[in-house]
Amino acid sequence: MTHLKKLLFVLLVLFQGMPMIHAQVLKTTRLQNKILCQLANGQLAVEFINPEVIRVQCTNESDFVGNGTDMCVSRTPEEVAFTFSDNEKTIVLQSEKLNVEINKLTTSICYFDKSGKLLLAENQTAPRTFEKVNVEKVRLDTKNKKVEKTADGEKIRAEVIGRDTVGHAWRCRQQFTWANGEALFGLGCHEEDYMNLRGKMQYLYQHNLKKSVPVLMSSVGYGLLFDVGSSMIFHDDFEGSFFLMNAVYEVDYYFMYGPQFDQIVSHYRTLTGKVQMMPKYVFGYTQSKERYTSPHEIDSVLTRFRTEKIPLDMIVQDWNYWKPGWWGHKKFDENFYPNPDEMIRKVHQNNAHYMLSIWPTMNGNEGTEMASKGFLVSNSIYDAYNPAARKMYWDEYVNKNLFSKGVDAWWCDASEPIDGDWNDRGNAIVGNLRARYLMNTKPLEDGLGLTRTNTFSLHHAQGIYENQRLLTDKKRVVNLTRSGFAGLQRYGTFVWNGDTKATWADFAQWIPSGLNYMATGCPYWTIDAGAFFVKSRAQWFGKGAFDKGTDDMAYREFYVRNVQFCEWLPMFRSHGTEFAREPWQFGKKGEPFYESILQQINLRYRLLPYTYSVAAMVAFQDYTMTRMLAFDFMDDANVYNIKDQFMFGPAIMACPVTKPIYYDVNSKELKGVNKTRSVYLPKNTNWIDFWTGKKYQGGITITADAPIEHIPVFVRAGAIVPMSPVQQYASEMPGAPYEIRIYPGENGSFTIYEDEGDNYNYEQGKSANIVLQWDDKNKMLTIGDRQGSFDNMVVKRNFRLVLVGEGHGVGYAECQNVDKIVKYTGKKLNVAL
Repeated sequence: MTHLKKLLFVLLVLFQGMPMIHAQVLKTTRLQNKILCQLANGQLAVEFINPEVIRVQCTNESDFVGNGTDMCVSRTPEEVAFTFSDNEKTIVLQSEKLNVEINKLTTSICYFDKSGKLLLAENQTAPRTFEKVNVEKVRLDTKNKKVEKTADGEKIRAEVIGRDTVGHAWRCRQQFTWANGEALFGLGCHEEDYMNLRGKMQYLYQHNLKKSVPVLMSSVGYGLLFDVGSSMIFHDDFEGSFFLMNAVYEVDYYFMYGPQFDQIVSHYRTLTGKVQMMPKYVFGYTQSKERYTSPHEIDSVLTRFRTEKIPLDMIVQDWNYWKPGWWGHKKFDENFYPNPDEMIRKVHQNNAHYMLSIWPTMNGNEGTEMASKGFLVSNSIYDAYNPAARKMYWDEYVNKNLFSKGVDAWWCDASEPIDGDWNDRGNAIVGNLRARYLMNTKPLEDGLGLTRTNTFSLHHAQGIYENQRLLTDKKRVVNLTRSGFAGLQRYGTFVWNGDTKATWADFAQWIPSGLNYMATGCPYWTIDAGAFFVKSRAQWFGKGAFDKGTDDMAYREFYVRNVQFCEWLPMFRSHGTEFAREPWQFGKKGEPFYESILQQINLRYRLLPYTYSVAAMVAFQDYTMTRMLAFDFMDDANVYNIKDQFMFGPAIMACPVTKPIYYDVNSKELKGVNKTRSVYLPKNTNWIDFWTGKKYQGGITITADAPIEHIPVFVRAGAIVPMSPVQQYASEMPGAPYEIRIYPGENGSFTIYEDEGDNYNYEQGKSANIVLQWDDKNKMLTIGDRQGSFDNMVVKRNFRLVLVGEGHGVGYAECQNVDKIVKYTGKKLNVAL
């Protein structure tokens, strides 16, 4: 062997198993909407999905096989006109909206808008690396299963007794170069208190307190969607700027150009599925706790809501309604719930809806029957990836024992569905994010598979949505699920942030985590108002700050501030353990905490015409209801790091209070503390204080009043906000007048949406829209012709018009001195104010 051959052999041995960097482009072929580049060790494809969306695939294999996530919906490809040029160094693709350049030497890609502005560049020297990893199937000791009691319920554990290699995948690094001053958002709901993700590192996996969505949004005007099911790590730190994908068959990502965030979200939902129109009742108030223990308790709580005139639309049954020892069994224990049909019928007679907790855990006869068909993936978790298993889960258990009894909505708990640190073992690694990542991803990989650790909840939600839709179109699917992933929004889902603990520091972190989750294109997120854990427990996740709970003035303040935040989320919901959360637990009529809670619930119902219309914008215009300020003020860099202010629809900016200003954590009254908070008013618009009507110029920071009665709330000049009287439930007074508040200072418009509220007739066009337009110069409101109709539509309605000014048309109460009342019959009206 020559010296050169020996050297090459040694180098080959040394670099065996090391990450490979793709070499230059050897050959380029143009296909219908894409170009295919043959590389020295694989292939690169760049495809126009439409003129503003580009798919990039790169593989070390001979062909593209996808990553099997099912996050994207099937679609008929549209023909996209683009030009293509290929010279010695560069391949250039040009669509109507984008220019794309591929470096033939390194395969790196740069994206430009039509003016030539650089939007995003992959790393120019090493855009991607590949390292081969084995895909294993574990063998479990199913003969010696153990039941472990955890704070998250009883878990069936079985030791791994063997591993079989069944194939290989690739650990890939996709590297980018982000611009100075560029802000990044998204990636889901996490705990690290990040808003702008620049300079940060984020682990992406599913966990009780983490909902990972591989979508990144940029202030430059683009988004990235990674079609990846494995765990991932995002880096923009000393290690570099890249996404590490733990196990994929190929790099597969979408570049989505806006430039506005709403346009990027629209592209995301075109790729992964549109949001369904949620039922009107879900935008009212939902009462929950851990847990109601009998039909009598549920009936008595609901009756008290109605007797005390506190609005409510849904009550929730949490876990342990099943037979003792059969955790997650989808059947009511007859010893405590002898007649579930009658229990739920009484809820309906009280004009409320019934949500029920269901789990992916199969116990008792369910586990035996599922196992006999090979429908379990890990211990007692059913195989949600298998359509036949999803159908059996629904037909034999959920529908037969629960939905047929009248259940209205689902609470899909533990949809990760496996954890590693939700126990005492997690105490040893508190604060060690790397250790937590490894402790949690390993059981997910063993149970679900290396390439799909993030995807279980998507398929779980798919089974519930598709099978309920097959059964009836009279009841819209509602699924409150604990785990979130790309595509989940198409299955009638809300996500909540998990079993949180009650501390002020945690509360402050919830807000940016939720805003980043909703920035991904998954619009519906909420919290346990009051936090799940209130007392301080031994486990790391349960160290709340308020051992006396609802008897503690400090906790009452904390709870009220939670409620004042949750009021502006898509689902307004109270829940937690250790202490009940009904409004009367926090005081009596006339006492400040009780009255503040009641005011927030009343305001929620006053805003239902506005909120439901914004929900229609979400479903039909790819809008985002609760949105970080960068959605509406992308050109104002001051908003990029604001964590505690956000928009609720196009009109309203909410500013939660996340620090105690009445009582410290020891329940000592805080004296000399101003009942205020600092608020930044974004520029390029003017603002009006919702509570006082006072006007402010944008682009300034003010000190705003923040008494226990309310948080600072501001409305954009030019906004139109339709309101209704306070109702005890969403459908109580369908013909009630609308109070139309106009906030002067700029021109504006808003579309009121109406339909039947809780069926799928809207899919056949049974709905109506009324466009309102405000001409600020001429002080003229135009109420347009009603477009559309539906069964039992209110044909005639009084509109109470209010031109908001200082002290006029402010706060949550109905305006007693309106500017004008008109009777709307569906025909166009021009009304001067």
